[in-house]
Amino acid sequence: MRSWSQPACRQAPQDVPTENSGEPQIIVAQGVTDAANDKGQLEPMVRQVEENLGAKPQRVSAHSGYYSEANVRYLREGGIDDYVCPDRLKHGEEAAPVRGRIPMDMSFIDRVRRKLLTKKGRVTYGRRKEIVEPVFGQMKRGRGLRQFLLRALRKVQGEWALWTLTHNMLKMWRGAAA
Repeated sequence: MRSWSQPACRQAPQDVPTENSGEPQIIVAQGVTDAANDKGQLEPMVRQVEENLGAKPQRVSAHSGYYSEANVRYLREGGIDDYVCPDRLKHGEEAAPVRGRIPMDMSFIDRVRRKLLTKKGRVTYGRRKEIVEPVFGQMKRGRGLRQFLLRALRKVQGEWALWTLTHNMLKMWRGAAA
């Protein structure tokens, strides 16, 4: 098992606030892969979100491991507002915000980078830190997920499904108690 794909986290139909950020942090699609990177996982995650919620997501934000021109085109052709970072960003690194019109001769990847550097792009992509990333910290640090206990991809997929299910149950229970 080389890597496991990030579960897609998106606001569920009910608002279930969490104690830290006011964001629900409900996992609506999840998966495990033995692929070396996540490039092949974006489309299946989006399809899973659509299947699970009965609606296409309005926007998708994903880290650089998911970036490929084909993935961004897939999202755009589906009418989904994309915020997929093409570059790996160092912690605390920030580029200068963009201003003015988009140059006509700008390449596809440079247009994607530029979108992320706009005010809206920075805010939208930055919300991953509040919505998606804490989920992993809560599972790893708070609940003790250090490694999978089972072997074989199919079994690990089942184990991860149980982790995400119990994560969602805890979020809903805590949200109802608040």
